Amino acid sequence: MEKKITASIIGTGSYLPSKVLTNKDLESMVDTSDEWITTRTGIKERRIAEDDEYTSDLGAKAAVRALSSAGKKPSSVDLIIVATITPDMLFPSTACFIQDKIGAKNAACFDINAACSGYIYAVEIAKRLVEAGSHDTILVIASEKLSSITDWTDRNTCVLFGDGAGACVISGENSGKPRVLYTYTGADSSAAELLMMPGGGTRFPASIQTVENKLHFLKMAGKEVFKNAVLCMYKASEKIMKKYNISIDEIKCFLPHQANVRIIDAVARKIGIEREKVYLNVQKFGNMSAATVAVGLDEVFKEWDLKSGDKILVDAFGAGFTFGSLVIEW
Repeated sequence: MEKKITASIIGTGSYLPSKVLTNKDLESMVDTSDEWITTRTGIKERRIAEDDEYTSDLGAKAAVRALSSAGKKPSSVDLIIVATITPDMLFPSTACFIQDKIGAKNAACFDINAACSGYIYAVEIAKRLVEAGSHDTILVIASEKLSSITDWTDRNTCVLFGDGAGACVISGENSGKPRVLYTYTGADSSAAELLMMPGGGTRFPASIQTVENKLHFLKMAGKEVFKNAVLCMYKASEKIMKKYNISIDEIKCFLPHQANVRIIDAVARKIGIEREKVYLNVQKFGNMSAATVAVGLDEVFKEWDLKSGDKILVDAFGAGFTFGSLVIEW
């Protein structure tokens, strides 16, 4: 009988730009304060890429670290999936730029856009392809340069976002590495226009008017997005645990999307998990969209005291609205 393949995460990596933008810095840019930002979001600082540092640069650096962690050469990768809402260009894909930068000459390449849920969507795709036997080694990257679509005159949004990238290598190798046990993805597009970047597509192609009207910046209806985020992240966690008969007591670490500490606290309360089991890096990096849980997973793998059999619940919500969850077993 042919042995069943189970997708494992055999290596992780992340990269954060060196430039730090603090709440104090923002006080000199817009009408805000450290106290206002911290109370409402939990964010103290975020990383900002240089002007000539692109999404593909961030992603390539995270990818190299993930491959090193996995003990793999770039030539061994047969597929690169990049989750991003801030690609270098509309086309070609950012995955193609990263392939060239890291020398992964044998890899197929494509990008996906599921906003902040993008990394979970990409891991689900990689898991299915590996377990189907069609691919051996897949590089999943989430990379974002949100500073490039942030309106730095809008105090309600500019305090929230940062730049960064995370990556993992997914393989069917039975090496005792963390296994991607279960995945769940979903979407509710009924309120899609609450969080968007209107300009640059076929609805509002670039023009003098779209630039003057700031349509190439991220737009968000904060209060409504907050409510939807809590409900969708709760749904994503509840669905995966119910479908696969997992109790909250089995979860060693809860890794939620780091959009806002109040959202995280509300979701944790609804699913009934203790605060000490909740991973937080929102205070250091802000919201990095798809890169948030990718960077978080790298940090959890490296910093948490995980033992064989421990389960990690990953949960995210993003524009669309998209949402999804993962259960990873150490």
